[in-house]
Parts: sequence; C-alpha cells; structure tokens
Amino acid sequence: MFKKVRIFLEMIKIEHTLFALPFAFMGAILGSVVATGHLPSWAQIGWILMAMFGARSAAFGLNRLIDQHIDKKNPRTANRAIPAGLLKAGEVIIFIMISFALLVWAALELDPLALKLMPIAVFFLVIYSYTKRFTWLCHVVLGLTIGLAPLGGWVAVTGEIDWAAIIFYLTVALWTAGFDVIYACQDIEFDRQEGVHSIPARFGLNKALKIAQGFHVLTAIGFIVLWLTTQLSWWYLAGMIIAYIILFYEHYIVTPNDLSRLQTAFFTMNGALSIVVFLFTWIDLVVQLG
Repeated sequence: MFKKVRIFLEMIKIEHTLFALPFAFMGAILGSVVATGHLPSWAQIGWILMAMFGARSAAFGLNRLIDQHIDKKNPRTANRAIPAGLLKAGEVIIFIMISFALLVWAALELDPLALKLMPIAVFFLVIYSYTKRFTWLCHVVLGLTIGLAPLGGWVAVTGEIDWAAIIFYLTVALWTAGFDVIYACQDIEFDRQEGVHSIPARFGLNKALKIAQGFHVLTAIGFIVLWLTTQLSWWYLAGMIIAYIILFYEHYIVTPNDLSRLQTAFFTMNGALSIVVFLFTWIDLVVQLG
C-alpha cells in the first residue's frame, strides 16, 4: 500500500507543489489584508491547502492519463507510472475523481464565490493537456491554469476579484509560461518528430529562450505593479530584489548550447522564487499589522 502511495505521489510530482502553493497562500493573505485588514484564519488556510492538493492532483492525474501514449514514446517520460505499467488507467481515474471531490469539499467550506467559479478552474485543468496537440500557446494555457492558485486563494477568503487580484493572477501566469517554455526545450526534437506543439518546437531554442525571457520580464513588471496597487511596503520590495536575481540566474544558466542545468533552472530556481516572494509578502503584512 505504501509503495502504491509513493507511486501516486511521484505521478503528481508532489514536490512541484512548491511552485503554486506559496502563491495560493500569498493570494489568501494579501487578499484578506486588502479586503478586511487582517490575515485569514488558520481554518481558511487549511481549506485552501486541501483545495490546492485536490486541484493539482486532479490536474496531474488527468495530464498523465491523457498523455500516456505520448509519454510512452518519449524516452524522458517512458518510465512514468502509466506507460511503465505501475498504475492502471482505472486506478488513475479513481484517483482523479477523489481529487476533484476534495476540491469540491474545500470549496464548499470557503467563500461561495469559490464554488461558483470552480467550473472555470476545472475547465482549465482539463483543457490544458489537450492544447499541446494543436497550439504552441500551450505554455500560456498552463500559466493561466496555475495562475488560478493565487486567484483562488484571493477569492476563497474575500469573495471578490479586484484589479490587484487580476494583476497577481496574470503575473503568476506569465512566470509559469516562462519556465514551462524553458522546460519544454529538452523535448524539442521529440516534439517536432511527433507533432507535439510547443514554443521551442515552433521557433527553435534561441527564440524560445528569448520568449521565456520576455515572459519573465513581464513577470517582474507585474510584481512591481502589484506593489503599486496594494499596501505592500519595503519588505516586499526586498523580496522582489531576491526574486529578480533568481529569475536572472535562471536564464543565465540555460543557453541554447547548454541545457545541462535545465532541471536546476526549472525546479530549484522557481521553487525558491515562489517561497521567497511568499515569505517576504507575509513578513511585510505581519509587520504592518503590528
């Protein structure tokens, strides 16, 4: 049983929670302070955690199920749970249903608007896995999907969507699209051979990395605009300086002629960035609230 649990956790890449979860919490605390002047309750944070686990587990399960035939052909992904025969499709379907049930349960315990908007989130979670079959904008769709984490955290505790929430959503979406373009560079030859759409496959490594840089320049601008539209202060700006250094280093260590440190750029750098931005935002708000 424990072996099966480990396989499921590996399938959903539980360690990649570091990308979206800190931003979901940041959306909750920033939205709560902006709307009510105080931090969200621990109960709200707990339900947001459950919603995130349910949403990302369902998303990864769907992605692995939908892409199982593509994954089997790709040497990099052939050892994933379904193509490797470690999990059956039926088991993954049950896992997806349970994950969606957790998402619905959590939404019921949060602001009613979260439940009303949940079909939009489910649509993005499902449609993303199909986009690589017909458009190289699949990275943007992934960004718009993962960007729902901070927006969902904001809505869950405030019951409203304002301009600051939209700016935060788009900023995280652009950040995600950028690092996903970098990640896709390792599959450029396979994608071209199999007709899988991606920015690297469409434009080549040089242009793809420049497009990723463009996404992350917009990300940097978005974080500053968020500062200008909220009550965040110098603690947040200090975190932004660190975040910008991380973004710069991420692009510095990945070049068209050297993708050897791509995993470091993808996982380590982006995981660190999300944690840094959340921690400095939290410190900023705690200090301001006294």
